[in-house]
Amino acid sequence: MTDEKPGRPQQVYTLVVEVGRSADDGLPKGATGAALICYASGVDEAEAVRETVAILKQADLAPLDVTGYGTVAERESQGDEIGEEERALMARALAENSVVVAQMTPFYDKP
Repeated sequence: MTDEKPGRPQQVYTLVVEVGRSADDGLPKGATGAALICYASGVDEAEAVRETVAILKQADLAPLDVTGYGTVAERESQGDEIGEEERALMARALAENSVVVAQMTPFYDKP
């Protein structure tokens, strides 16, 4: 993306995206939706959210809600411990200027 303003470097944001069901979403049978932990690059959190939602829609997922948890520095200032595996996924998102889905937890209705 060449339309970013000079002096605004890309950062990686941690996002949790709740998705509902759609026809070809690939979620397990019987699931009512899922929560995805994503690491997304952007010049600000709003851009990271927009890019994440767009990519998930291209993957036939149905994003319903996005919660942002900030950058590594913001998370660390709040006391979050960030392991090496998580840091590696964040570095990949930054290097590729992309969105990395780190975890998916399906939701099921209780009987």
